[in-house]
Amino acid sequence: MPEVTISPTASEPQPENAPPRRSFADALRSLGRNRIGAILLLAATVAAIIWANAGAGGYESFWETQLSIGVADLRLDFTLHSVVNDALMAMFFFTVGLEVRREFAIGELTSWSRALVPVIAALAGLAVPALLFVLIASGTGHEHAWGVVISTDTAFLVGALALVGPKVPGRLRVFLLALAVVDDIGALSIIAFVYTEDFTPLPLALAAVGLAGVYLTRYLRGGRGPVYATLAVFVWLCFLASGVHPTLAGVAIALLVPVYRPNRRDVEHALELARTFRQSPNSEYARQAANSLRESISINERLQSAWDPYIAYFVLPVFALANAGVHLSPEILADAAGSAVTWGIVVGLVVGKFVGVFGSTSVLRRLRVGEFGMGLTSARMAGGAALCGIGFTISLFIVDLAIDDDAAQNEARVGVLAASLIAFLLATAIFRISDAVSPVQRVGETLARPVDSTRDHVFGSDDAEYTIVEYGDFQCPFCLKASGSIQEVHEVLGDRLRYVWRHAPLSQVHPNAQAAAEASEAAALQGRFFEMERSLFADQDHLLPGDILRRAAELGLDVDRFESDLTSAQVAARVRDDVLDAEAMDITSTPTLFVNGRRHRGPFDARSLIRALQETQPAATPESSSDPSSRPVEPRVEDVS
Repeated sequence: MPEVTISPTASEPQPENAPPRRSFADALRSLGRNRIGAILLLAATVAAIIWANAGAGGYESFWETQLSIGVADLRLDFTLHSVVNDALMAMFFFTVGLEVRREFAIGELTSWSRALVPVIAALAGLAVPALLFVLIASGTGHEHAWGVVISTDTAFLVGALALVGPKVPGRLRVFLLALAVVDDIGALSIIAFVYTEDFTPLPLALAAVGLAGVYLTRYLRGGRGPVYATLAVFVWLCFLASGVHPTLAGVAIALLVPVYRPNRRDVEHALELARTFRQSPNSEYARQAANSLRESISINERLQSAWDPYIAYFVLPVFALANAGVHLSPEILADAAGSAVTWGIVVGLVVGKFVGVFGSTSVLRRLRVGEFGMGLTSARMAGGAALCGIGFTISLFIVDLAIDDDAAQNEARVGVLAASLIAFLLATAIFRISDAVSPVQRVGETLARPVDSTRDHVFGSDDAEYTIVEYGDFQCPFCLKASGSIQEVHEVLGDRLRYVWRHAPLSQVHPNAQAAAEASEAAALQGRFFEMERSLFADQDHLLPGDILRRAAELGLDVDRFESDLTSAQVAARVRDDVLDAEAMDITSTPTLFVNGRRHRGPFDARSLIRALQETQPAATPESSSDPSSRPVEPRVEDVS
């Protein structure tokens, strides 16, 4: 068959430099998992509402279909609805537990000073909505359903932030995720202690034995997957028999799954096996290399990456399909509009979450308590607080637990859906209005976070006349050239120059940049940051784990402490802070230099940097102007060549 070339017709002129048309699959992938998950959740919700209102009882009769599982006299009877809410949602709560475990072990909640703001905001966001609901629903007989308004839907929260949030939401996203973790802990605790009935202690004691087995499984040399799966089913059945909601079995199991940052020696061993396979490819070496690579990552993180797509693309949409089927008619909507339960949920989620989260963070900001990273402005915090009013998944889940009356359940679901929609629209309005009222002139033209010698890596005096701040990458060859230029500038200006290094590892381009940045921070904990910086720049082609440990030994560091610090949450958080600052200033390449607080756009040879330093020099005081050492320096060729 001859090759066919399709050319544009005369009626469809194509610009010479027109970008290629993307396929539907490419466009879908570009949305990202968070947006796709939120879209699927929304689509399932709309489908459930249409289905529930399309026929006479078809929706309810389908989800009440009876299922029976068992052998002989040992049988379990379920409905499709209970399979979704008791079994599939246990998988969802399992991933919630994994996230909680990770955040407290190696994430944002490892340091109390960092965790203080999201923890207090989450607690206020739990208490204020519950109080408002009880006040509004008082006298209806459904006051005990206050648990409906306490939780934020993390999936919708993250998806909505990606859709309507600020251009660079990195810091706000980290804050909201940390808040959501604490929020989930509160919601799960309330489900366990408030909405558990007919408690039977013996099955729960057996569950404790199974959980002990889950904990000990980490010490098995192999075959852990089947053991985990078997024990998980056993623990779930014990929770089901005990009267405690079986979904909490997922959380209990997840909290016992080990989580840790990759050990450098394990990574090095995996690389050696991969090199062996490359030299002599066979199935045995392939299996060993694959197992070693997998084992270098904690079980917690492996399970999260494996399960997240199933949760986002299947479990949560199916849950919405089974639980969001609200009956809508003029009469039902009129009843909901006059229902204290509906209004209690709407006010609790929309107003209560906003007041609790934004009010508490505003008080903490005024009192200068806790850490507010760059980018967490009041306007962004207000938009994030509004998004916290999207209380979809766990809210609908608790409706089924807390309310028995069918009519009241329908009114409650109307309230949850209405509140989630209002919260989304309110957040969108806040973000758009704040962008219009306070437009950003040009992102990143000035240094957003001032130099702090107690935090930053500073070479030079705090009262130096000139300052260069570099956002750099230890694997970047241009950063190596910039470091040479800055050294030449220092030889000319001497003590009049202060140099500051901040991290901006371009991990997608330089795979070892993140590890090198963390190595420099581990060295900094022993007071040897700049020595490690020079060592890393001296040989950029050798930044593997073994090379980094060798450098630590050559610098005379305590290697055992250094290796331990490499896997610590403190080191990872320190690098992540700089990365989030760089993202907020739209830094996409390295090196990016700030000269006396202004972004330097142009050559970074010594002559150009000295000229830029003098052109952006702050106005001199009368005292300093009389000091000969403070006068401008005219760079000479022999000084900087």
